[in-house]
Amino acid sequence: MKEKVFDGQFYRKLESIAIKARMTMTDGAAGGRKSKAKGNSVEFSDFREYTPGDDFRRIDWNAFGRFDKLYLKVFMEEREALTNIFVDCSRSMDFGEENKGAMALRISAILTYLALNNLDRVCLNKVQGDTLSCSSLYMGKSSFPRALQFLESSDFKGSTNLAATIKRKELKTRGIAIVISDFFTIGSSIDMIKYLSYKKQQIILIQVLNEEEVNPVIGGQVRLIDSETREEVNLTITPKLLKAYHNKLKSLQLGVSEGVKKYGGRFLQISTSEALDKIVFEYFAKEGII
Repeated sequence: MKEKVFDGQFYRKLESIAIKARMTMTDGAAGGRKSKAKGNSVEFSDFREYTPGDDFRRIDWNAFGRFDKLYLKVFMEEREALTNIFVDCSRSMDFGEENKGAMALRISAILTYLALNNLDRVCLNKVQGDTLSCSSLYMGKSSFPRALQFLESSDFKGSTNLAATIKRKELKTRGIAIVISDFFTIGSSIDMIKYLSYKKQQIILIQVLNEEEVNPVIGGQVRLIDSETREEVNLTITPKLLKAYHNKLKSLQLGVSEGVKKYGGRFLQISTSEALDKIVFEYFAKEGII
């Protein structure tokens, strides 16, 4: 990456987003993610050990008196979710002055922070070629700096087959699977969606595109070079060809969108020119992601 992804401006923006996100959440000491199957009352389910950064208001002080260790109460309606975030680290993501890869990493960081703040567990997964690089499991806000270090070590190279590579991930429990990519991938995105659905994941697909890809300003004789395969092709860019490109892009987006919705998931298309707070509080909030 040529630019620093997590600079001072990003941290200021993250702090602002976190404050606004807390204001939108339901007040109360319990917190946590609500399950879809709510009862008429909040039923106690289990304990788990306290992790620095957790909401201290959920500490069971009676348990502390007996065991001299800090435990949190976990309720039936508030079971922690395991959130897996998959980031496409192929060469095609390292594109544009407003870089797609940088935007993907920032979105990953924001979603990680919000998930940890919501008492969820998070695993980050970098997809590159046929390799899946998985982080440790992050729990509690105190683990966020380690998550940033994992993301900061990312580089973008080669091609990738999202479906084949993500299917290498063992998903043993229900959870949330977020895939951040341009979806210019070898193989079928539908195979990936089917796998995640079979593994009982709540699926969220986020397509990150540069404005040059959404509305290309190009014409005449050009030589195009595939950023992943390095294949070259000489073309004459005409209005008819640009129209065919737009139709192909819309077809790709429609196929992924309809495919994931068929399995109860969500699809968002984001431009790198969008402001982060707009992405979070308009797109994510509208889709119920936060």
